[in-house]
Amino acid sequence: MPRTTRLPSSLLRVAALTGIAALTLTACGSGSGSSSTSAGSGKVKVGLITKTDTNPFFVKMKEGAEKAAKENGAQLSTAAGKFDGDNAGQVTAIENMVASGVKGILITPSDSKAIVPAIAKARAKGVLVIALDTPTEPQSAVDALFATDNLDAGKRIGQYSKAAMKGKTAKIATLDLAPGVSVGVQRHKGFLQGFGIGAKDKSIVCSQDTGGDQAKGQTAMENCLQKDPDINLVYTINEPAALGAYTALKAKGREKDVLIVSVDGGCTGTRAVKDGKIAATSQQYPLKMASQGVEAVVTYAKNGKKASGYTDTGINLITDKAQAKVTSKDTAFGLDGCWG
Repeated sequence: MPRTTRLPSSLLRVAALTGIAALTLTACGSGSGSSSTSAGSGKVKVGLITKTDTNPFFVKMKEGAEKAAKENGAQLSTAAGKFDGDNAGQVTAIENMVASGVKGILITPSDSKAIVPAIAKARAKGVLVIALDTPTEPQSAVDALFATDNLDAGKRIGQYSKAAMKGKTAKIATLDLAPGVSVGVQRHKGFLQGFGIGAKDKSIVCSQDTGGDQAKGQTAMENCLQKDPDINLVYTINEPAALGAYTALKAKGREKDVLIVSVDGGCTGTRAVKDGKIAATSQQYPLKMASQGVEAVVTYAKNGKKASGYTDTGINLITDKAQAKVTSKDTAFGLDGCWG
């Protein structure tokens, strides 16, 4: 029979304590809505907090941050709200990340105003805070903003719509995001400016909020068609809302004679442009926002230089039905740079 070796009691105590410590570390690294990559001593710690972890836009943003962290030898921690608008969840994430010793936090604010006090506390402790995609109110509440120019994104589809509707009397439905959300407000204003009309113009026959959700977009479009069945132009806050509108229009046999325009440029939305369901969309680039944000935090950690002001991460108007004097790219270009 094999011989059993008995360990001294002092070594048994050390082994037990080591096992407990390992379990404790494992527990600290787990938890819903958060994760870390590229862990290691001496690495610059970067935090990424998104509105949700299910929206393809934020999934791609996280991928961009992970890739940039790996390339720059940084340690990335991520967290997200349980739903779009979960300010409390984002506040908790900021507090946890500051306590863990991050050098910088990248955040897409769910509530541009309510998140400001938590950001101020983080900055007071020397943490660089950069907003991605969505500006805070005021914008100066963060050190820097890396984002799409949402006003310009709206203007471009407004200009496109004006050209595409030439010779027709427009009857417009706007399917918006939600009251007071800066991204939605800017895109809506931009569309109106690009089309050359004011907020109370008589050509706007219906306005509904959708929360950027496809099912709500369909319901909103159904409500608008009940109000005015002759709607011939639909502006949508994003492509899920646009596809909801398309479904409602198709049910009424109107899908081919109503122009639908949108903003985002996700792969599903860009394919919908290629298929003719959406006429055009303004494509934005979440991966670029995240990667540039990570690089800015690493630079700050190395030499103390802070990113500041607004960095426009770019947009392109995507359509296969180009209009004169409106700069655009085709869907082959859009599919090469889409996300989701």
